[in-house]
Amino acid sequence: MTVFLTEKAEFRLRSFLQGSSPSDTDKGIRLGVSDGGCNGYQYTLDVANQSKPDDVIQQHGKVRIFIDPQSAALLEGVVVDFVDSMLESGFKFSNPNATDTCGCGKSFQAGDCTPTAVPCS
Repeated sequence: MTVFLTEKAEFRLRSFLQGSSPSDTDKGIRLGVSDGGCNGYQYTLDVANQSKPDDVIQQHGKVRIFIDPQSAALLEGVVVDFVDSMLESGFKFSNPNATDTCGCGKSFQAGDCTPTAVPCS
């Protein structure tokens, strides 16, 4: 299982973890997928105080990434980037497993296993 972070994404995610004490050695970013969005699946990205026993754990520079086993197959090979421009700012996902993506870039389909989509609001 491999997820890739660009230098910009790693820097930005590291900023969410700043302020942690040295005892917070297990703190990291939880990357996942949930049912929803306008194409069936949507990406989730949260700060996590610790990993769960069955998580896939990856280290990217100073950022630990926790991925639940249910999301792992859908995130295999994903590249996470951070863009900051006059028109948009945020994390972007390039997913080789996606068979279709939404114009918003926050949701995707992955073959026949994608749940029913919900229109963008």
